[in-house]
Amino acid sequence: MQIPIYLDNHASTPIDPRVMEAMMPFLTREFGNAAAVSHVYGWRADAAVEKARAQIAQLIGAQPLEIIFTSGATESNNTVLKGFLPKNNKKQIVTSTIEHSSVLDSCLSLQKKGASVGFIAPAEDGVVGISNLEKALSAQTGLVSIMAANNEIGTINDIEAMAYVVEEHGAVFHSDLTQAVGRIPVDVHKQKLGMASLSSHKIYGPKGVGALYVRRDLQEQIEPLLHGGKHEQGLRSGTLNVAGIVGFGAACVLMQAEMEIENHRLVKLRTRFLSQLQKYLSNTKVNGSLEKRLPGNLNISFQFLDGEELFLAIQPVVAVSRGSACSTKAEAMSHVLRSIGVSSCLAQATIRFGIGRFNTEVEIDHVADVLIREVKRLV
Repeated sequence: MQIPIYLDNHASTPIDPRVMEAMMPFLTREFGNAAAVSHVYGWRADAAVEKARAQIAQLIGAQPLEIIFTSGATESNNTVLKGFLPKNNKKQIVTSTIEHSSVLDSCLSLQKKGASVGFIAPAEDGVVGISNLEKALSAQTGLVSIMAANNEIGTINDIEAMAYVVEEHGAVFHSDLTQAVGRIPVDVHKQKLGMASLSSHKIYGPKGVGALYVRRDLQEQIEPLLHGGKHEQGLRSGTLNVAGIVGFGAACVLMQAEMEIENHRLVKLRTRFLSQLQKYLSNTKVNGSLEKRLPGNLNISFQFLDGEELFLAIQPVVAVSRGSACSTKAEAMSHVLRSIGVSSCLAQATIRFGIGRFNTEVEIDHVADVLIREVKRLV
């Protein structure tokens, strides 16, 4: 085992060796600029980019020309939220209170500039309800942005049902697919998504590259954030990260081919881990629905102990994320946990476990043993 054991796969995943193999030529001898159309180096780079574009599109049921490359999901989310309203007559955005900060902070920025923003709270199980969405929509709603799967508690929303409701109200639906793509089935056309954000480093690809799906009929309705070359259908200027894009495409191929088998294995590991904790610890609480949850996610609060002490005790053995900052201040607490009614006291003793492709039963058992020992010691 490599210590500390890595169980933070919602923050970032390691690059799959097969992805790295696909990238290597474009990190060495294939160094051409994909926009250089006057020689073979540029042609080969462009061909590699278009192959990856098709691979990413296939994973989510899109057309290749509907895939716009970005630096990651944060840029994709910003592009949608800040680029759509300026060209739209309707000036209201509706989102949920458990979105990634790149969505929430963008909405707050727009709100300061005069836009109307409606925030929907999820149910206690961490799932955003359709009825709450319907209540939040108005004649002025131009855009709805709700994530498919939450990055902290792993809960999965019914984005297809949401998108149909949004379409009936004459608005456009955007979903942050960062945690969902490759882990749950996605078909952007069938599910009526107008736009969607993706990121490579969440699916065993490289960091610094992502994509924005924009339905063809909506592409002229977005004001780009970056100007200076009219790359990517005029929606995102800048020299493309060819090696990163090739890796992104390769990662998507693997996710599509192995999703069912991988999900089955991750659920088994998650069940094994949780069963051991619940067998020996009576003070654990799983945050969010276990049924509507990403296969490798567990977000657990440990009652009656100091979360900082627990985190420091296990840190040498396992790499995980805190469910909230170690503070009693409201603004320091996880906004996701706060939205589902977790108290500040319990939130400070919360840990997110993200089980991934390269984790083993031996690792899971070792982390469980260490956690059980340290929790018992600290309670």
